Amino acid sequence: MKKWLIRKPDPQAIGKLSEFGGLDPLCAGVLVSRGFDTVEKAARFFNQHEDSGENILSDPFLIKDMREAAELLRNAAEEGRKICIYGDYDCDGVTATAMLYSYLESLGSDVVYYINDRKTEGYGMFAGAVEKLAADGVQTIVTVDNGISALKEADLAAELGIELIITDHHRPGETLPQAAAVVDPHRIDDVSPFKDLCGCGVALKLIAAMEDGDYSVAMEQFSDIAALATVGDIVPLTGENREIVRRGLEYLKNTENPGLRALMEVSGVSGRINSTAAAFSLVPRINAAGRMDSALKALELLLCDDPEEASEKAAELNALNIERQKTENEILIKVHEMICEDPSILYQRVLFIYGEGWHHGIIGIAASKLCDRFGKPVFILSDDGEECAKGSARAPEGFSVYEALAACADTLTKFGGHKGAGGFSLLKENVQAFNNALQKYAAENYPEMPSVTLIADKVITPEELTVENVSSLSLLEPCGEGNPAPCFAMLSARIANIIPLSEGRHTKLMLAYGNKTIAGLLFGMRTAELPYKTGDMLNLLVSPEVNVYNGNTSVNVRIIDHRAAGVNQQKYLAAKNTYESFKRGERINAAVLPHMLPDRNELAAVYTHIPKSGKTSFDAVFGEVCSETLNYCKFRIALDAFTELGLIKTDICSEIIELVPASGKVDLMDSQILSELKNMITAV
Repeated sequence: MKKWLIRKPDPQAIGKLSEFGGLDPLCAGVLVSRGFDTVEKAARFFNQHEDSGENILSDPFLIKDMREAAELLRNAAEEGRKICIYGDYDCDGVTATAMLYSYLESLGSDVVYYINDRKTEGYGMFAGAVEKLAADGVQTIVTVDNGISALKEADLAAELGIELIITDHHRPGETLPQAAAVVDPHRIDDVSPFKDLCGCGVALKLIAAMEDGDYSVAMEQFSDIAALATVGDIVPLTGENREIVRRGLEYLKNTENPGLRALMEVSGVSGRINSTAAAFSLVPRINAAGRMDSALKALELLLCDDPEEASEKAAELNALNIERQKTENEILIKVHEMICEDPSILYQRVLFIYGEGWHHGIIGIAASKLCDRFGKPVFILSDDGEECAKGSARAPEGFSVYEALAACADTLTKFGGHKGAGGFSLLKENVQAFNNALQKYAAENYPEMPSVTLIADKVITPEELTVENVSSLSLLEPCGEGNPAPCFAMLSARIANIIPLSEGRHTKLMLAYGNKTIAGLLFGMRTAELPYKTGDMLNLLVSPEVNVYNGNTSVNVRIIDHRAAGVNQQKYLAAKNTYESFKRGERINAAVLPHMLPDRNELAAVYTHIPKSGKTSFDAVFGEVCSETLNYCKFRIALDAFTELGLIKTDICSEIIELVPASGKVDLMDSQILSELKNMITAV
C-alpha cells in the first residue's frame, strides 16, 4: 500500500474561480487544490497576460556566458572552423545535438557531432574522444547536456588548441571547467530567472542568442524537438518549460521533421500527441537507441530528410525499444526470483540487489520500476565480469541517493547523481561492505523511511464525472513533472463486473459509483491476478478520460492505485513498518510487542478467509479480516506462521497467497515465529 494524500480544496474558492474565471468546476477544483485559488493566480498559471509567448521566455543573454558563447560560435561558423557538437546519449542530449547541429548546418557551418558510447565511454566528455576530434581537425567543441564536470577533459582540449564552449543544465561543482564560455543556469554567479531548463532547453536559448535574442527561428524550427527533451528529462513543466512544451507540442502535431513524423507513426500517436504520449511513447524509443545499441541511431533519425529512410530508422528504434522492454522484464523476473528465495531483501530499509550480466543501460529503469512498486530506495548492482561492478539507484522523494552514495564513498570507485537517482561503481570485493554501509546510513538518518506518496487533487463525486467536466481538464496541459496530470479519489466504489482485456493481460472493472456505472481500466493488471472479486468495495485513485467509441462519447477512468475500502492507511503503514523492523531483527518497543502476536481466533480468521482454491493477494484477505485488534503486523505474522507450518504458499514479492491441501493436523504452537514472539513478550 502506497501512502495517499487526498487534498480538500476550498469549495468557495472553486465556486469563485468557476464563476469569474470561466472554468468548469472540476478544472477549477484541480487548480485550487494546487494553490491557484484566485482568478489572478489561475491567469498566471495559464500565462494569460499581455506578454506574447516569446516574452514568456526570458532574454537568453541573462544566462551567464551566453553572449560569449553565441559570439564565439557565430565567429567559428563564419570563419569556417570545424565545429563539433558533443552530446549525451539520452533523449535530452540526442535532441539537443540534433537541434544545434541542424541550426549550424543551415548556416553553412563545417559541423560534425559526437556522442559517447554508453558502455565503453560512459557519461560526459571522454578524453579519448577529445583526442580523436583534435586529430580530425575539430577546432571548436560545443557540449550540450554535459561538460559542467569535465575539468580534466577541458584542460586537455585547451592543451590540444581546441576552443571549448560548454552548455549544460546539471549542477556544477566548486570549480568550473577551463573553457571559453560556460553556459549553465545553475552557476552560482548566474542571474537568469528560470533555472529548470533541460540541456536541450539551454541549447534552444543558445540558438535564440545567435539570432540576437529573437526566439522566432528557434521556436518555429526546433520547439517540437525541445518539447520532447523537456518532458523526457523530467524537469518541472512550469514557467518557461511549460511554454516550450505547450508550443512545441502544437508544432509537433504538424512537424516537418520526417524523423519525428515516422517516430510518431511507429509509436501509434500520430494526430493525438500530448505530453503523456510524448513521455511514454516517443521518448522511450529515442532512449532505447543509447541503452541497447548506439544513440547515433536516434540522432540520425532526427536528422533524416528522406521519409522512406526515416520510416526504416523509426522501425529500428521501435525494435530496440521492444528489446529494451524484454531485457527490462528479464531483470525484473530475476529480481522477483531472488526476493522469493531470500525475503530478507524486501525487509531492508533500502533494497540492495546484486546480479550478474544485467544490462547497464537498463538497470536504472528496473530500479525505478522497483522503487515505484515497493515504495523504497532501490540500488541495483550488476557484475558483468569486469574488475568493477556498476550500479544504478532510484529513490522516492525524501531520500537522497547522492547523500547515501557520498556516505558510502570509501567503498566505491566512482559515484554521482542527485536526490532521486544516481550511478556508482565499486570493486567486487566491496559489495557486502557497501551494502552494510548503505543500510547503516539509512538506519541512522531515516528512523522512519520515506515512502512513495500519491497525491489526489480531490475526491471526485459521481455527478462530476461528466464529459464536459473531464474535457475541461485538457486546459491543464501540458502535464508532467511539476504539473502532474489531474488525479482524483473515488471512495467506496463497488465492483459490478470484471472484464478481461487483451486476452487477460489487462483488466476492466465496471464500477458502481453512486448512481453511475463507470469503466475503470487497470493496465498491466492481469485479470487472473486481480486481488478482488465482484461485489468488493474499493477506494481508488484515478485519472478520468473521455472515450469515443462507435460515435458514443462517455467517461471512463484509468486506475492509478487501488485498495480495499475500509482499511485505515495510517494504522496499516505503521503496522507494516513494525513488521519489517521485527523481520530485520531491530529492537521493538516493549509496549508494542503484545499488539504483534495474533491469538487463536485471529489466526483462525485469517486462515478461513484464504480461498480454498486459487490464489489471492495479501491485501484482499487483509481487507476482509482487519479490525481494531487485528492489525497488518499481526496479519503478516499469521501468514509467516502458516507458511512455516506448510499450510500456505506465498509469493512474497507479488504478495500472493495460495492454500496448501491439508495433510493432517497441525499444531500452531509449533510455529517458530509465534514462539519467538511469545518469548519476547514474556521476557519484558
